[in-house]
Amino acid sequence: MTDSLEVSVALTNQKVQFTGVAQSNPAITIDYITPLGDGQGYMPLELLLISLAACSGSTVATLLRRIGKTVDGLQVKAKGARRQVHPTSFERILLEFRLSSVDATEADLQKAIQLSEETVCPVWAMLKNNVEIGWEYSIIAP
Repeated sequence: MTDSLEVSVALTNQKVQFTGVAQSNPAITIDYITPLGDGQGYMPLELLLISLAACSGSTVATLLRRIGKTVDGLQVKAKGARRQVHPTSFERILLEFRLSSVDATEADLQKAIQLSEETVCPVWAMLKNNVEIGWEYSIIAP
């Protein structure tokens, strides 16, 4: 694992639309809603929610697989409630984990989510002291 990560963004129009890239991955478009932007891409806070959902989801799936549980599918939704005053950062975030598994129990999933929150997911670690983050889950047999 490398000790640093690097991304870059470049302004692509006369408003505030940027194109962002990391490594040799496909570029993404970042923009704001009107009137500041044209709404033609992800807003930065949406990308933050995507990062948290992907990080927590990947750590939960990995932890479950390490204890021998089947992960047939995992969906993580992240909902952020924004402050009404500037900066309009998140006051709270709710993560909803929806696991598809034939053998994982509620206790297994709860433990994996708790470990992700407490020690494994770096995005969660960076956010949890600044934003209230709650979670809920469900397990669906495939």
